[in-house]
Amino acid sequence: MCGRYVTPSESEIERFWHLGRHNTTNPLERRFNVSPTAHVPMLLLAEDAGLLLTRARWRLIPAWWKNDKPPRSTFNARSEEAAGKPMWRQPVARARCLVPALGWYEWKSVERTDPRTGEVKTVKQPYFIRRDDGEPFAFAGLMARHAPADGETEWTCAILTRDAEGPAKDIHERMPVVLAREAEAAWLDPGLDKGADALTLARRHSVTRLGHHAVSLRVNNARSEGPELIEPLKSAA
Repeated sequence: MCGRYVTPSESEIERFWHLGRHNTTNPLERRFNVSPTAHVPMLLLAEDAGLLLTRARWRLIPAWWKNDKPPRSTFNARSEEAAGKPMWRQPVARARCLVPALGWYEWKSVERTDPRTGEVKTVKQPYFIRRDDGEPFAFAGLMARHAPADGETEWTCAILTRDAEGPAKDIHERMPVVLAREAEAAWLDPGLDKGADALTLARRHSVTRLGHHAVSLRVNNARSEGPELIEPLKSAA
């Protein structure tokens, strides 16, 4: 799964995906501890402008949703079943996007020795998973426009997930789908209108050779922010 991640700055996104200023709306600052329901940067394919950078609420709410309360746990979509689930079926077929990231956090139970007491304790240790070169990448995303009865229409999104492979499997059994750069255009291509085909493409062309390192327990607090959150934990085994 992916429940927390790090977003690139607007300038990093513009540079990496070769965007012009006219391709940006609702700019967002770089965040080091993004959690579900926050606004996040999202890239979509605009009909007349190529890639468009905008913002979206990280919790997909489909256009047909009529309940006052939003659906629960729709920030991740399992790629193995998304094509057949009502929540994801339409976005998989017709509303795919890219969610820019620098990495994500995952947790693993490890034993640590308390330096004050010498007692060995089991803690949920956060790890930061990222590209070895530190460059941005894109999660395979799904999107939907939500029009609440008492608010403004906004984009919402979810991140596609898969069984973990490569180094990320050392930390957790699931991981987000990190699209290979050469597969991004195909993922966004509206001509690929069969949901199952799109999901097969995403899994087949996902990046799994990623590095990771332990980071501060401060990440556990969703209100923590700052570049120090992604620094390697010196005392980690």
